[in-house]
Amino acid sequence: MRHRAAPADLHEASLRDELLTLVESIDPWDDLERRHVAVATEWITGGAPLYRLEPPDEPPMHLVSYFVVFDDRRGKLLLVDHRKAGLWLPPGGHVEPGEDPWSTVVRECREELGIPAQALPRTGRRPFFLTVTPTRGERVHTDVSLWYVLRADVGSVTVWNRDEFAGIRWVSPRQILAEPGSTQDPHLHRFTHKLTATH
Repeated sequence: MRHRAAPADLHEASLRDELLTLVESIDPWDDLERRHVAVATEWITGGAPLYRLEPPDEPPMHLVSYFVVFDDRRGKLLLVDHRKAGLWLPPGGHVEPGEDPWSTVVRECREELGIPAQALPRTGRRPFFLTVTPTRGERVHTDVSLWYVLRADVGSVTVWNRDEFAGIRWVSPRQILAEPGSTQDPHLHRFTHKLTATH
């Protein structure tokens, strides 16, 4: 006699399928992103836990949504000075269990910057970039990060989460590439090259 899958199992399988579709929709920029996509694909299909269940590092590999806010008229990107990481990077947050990664972007954008999440029309509500990165500091873990691109005017961000961020700034791609990678997310230069090449 064949057993039916439990509703929770079906929901989990559906979430994995949707996530896999998102990852497969990304056009890798370089060999490193191609490797990261392969690692993420194997992780998703291998059945490992996808979501952070206990901060900061359980399970040791989990899903994150980044969002890069871009004023495409002025050619400026928003970066935040992240207190814990000690780096300039895009805002974002951990995807909650059962949450769609775009829903994470919507939630975190409102919580961290006080603005609605408006997808850049060219990229839409799909991730533009993917990274698999070990974190810094104590209790190191690995973030599988989907990078989304949002559109907002420079003047629209007037408040931000001061508990998480020491400051914010709008910078041009040229400014990002001129600064040392050690002060930024380790993949920000690569993201910036990809964005400017396709914008």
